[in-house]
Amino acid sequence: MRLRRFRRTPTLRRLVRETRLSPDNLVLPLFVCPGAGVEKPVGSMPGVAQQSVDRLVETCRAAFAEGIRTVLLFGIPEHKDATGSSAWSSDGIVQRALRALTSDVPGLVKIADVCFCEYTSHGHCGPTSEDGSTVKNDETVQRLVRQAVNHAKAGAAVIAPSGMMDGTVGALRRGLDAAGFAGVSILAYAVKYASAFYGPFRDAADSAPAFGDRRSYQMDPARGVEEALLEARLDVEQGADMVMVKPAGPYLDVVAAVRGAVDVPVVAYQVSGEYAMLEAASRNGWIDRERAVLESLLSIKRAGADLVITYYAELLAKLIEK
Repeated sequence: MRLRRFRRTPTLRRLVRETRLSPDNLVLPLFVCPGAGVEKPVGSMPGVAQQSVDRLVETCRAAFAEGIRTVLLFGIPEHKDATGSSAWSSDGIVQRALRALTSDVPGLVKIADVCFCEYTSHGHCGPTSEDGSTVKNDETVQRLVRQAVNHAKAGAAVIAPSGMMDGTVGALRRGLDAAGFAGVSILAYAVKYASAFYGPFRDAADSAPAFGDRRSYQMDPARGVEEALLEARLDVEQGADMVMVKPAGPYLDVVAAVRGAVDVPVVAYQVSGEYAMLEAASRNGWIDRERAVLESLLSIKRAGADLVITYYAELLAKLIEK
């Protein structure tokens, strides 16, 4: 009976819990697109939509009122080209959103994703070689610095490079410092796998590769944790203030290993495919949606994540006290 005594009532169960979720530790990913009054649902992600800046501001204001203090912004630009040049335009879609949120939702922490897959006509994370077989690492990094500084000027508190280019974090830290943004943090996508769970995101961000795939620069799911630890440690050495593991649910062993290896906050991204599977199963009546969402997020937190990026952030803020 000793093991069951604290399981008898909801109050006793809450009393002895080691793992707790809080809205303070959740990050809401959002997709901003051109136009006004736009709310374009993402078919593969029920409840998620591309939003114009004005609608995005409304969403963030409501989320902030629920206790969600941090958002991660992805942009769907008006113009795409081979180099993703609109990513560093001062009038770029994310830059406009950052300025609007700074003005209209004071106190909101704004993370700007820094990559080129949404901005390039070919859907890869930077300029490619002549034959299209690979992304040019150093050229991409140079342009990422330009993009990051531009986002910092527009009001980003955190820059999140997601392209998995070698040397990105060090270059961004030097570039941001030189431009007068030493106070802007870097959240490194340190451990990002070439995962099948990104499919719905590519619908949401209009970022599917026009040819090939991203396996030459994202991590192989079959590799052990040692490569993940190397990536995380390298990014911390280069100046990362936080490191991310992505996806979260299928890689809880990696989340736990990274948490034990670095002395900065660890962020786990519950990605679009994880969200879509939970939504599909719950809509078919196969699982209890609220309980499954809570359990999935608790497992990520229990594995060691300090922060969780999740499309369920707003829902979770309402469920946490239940």
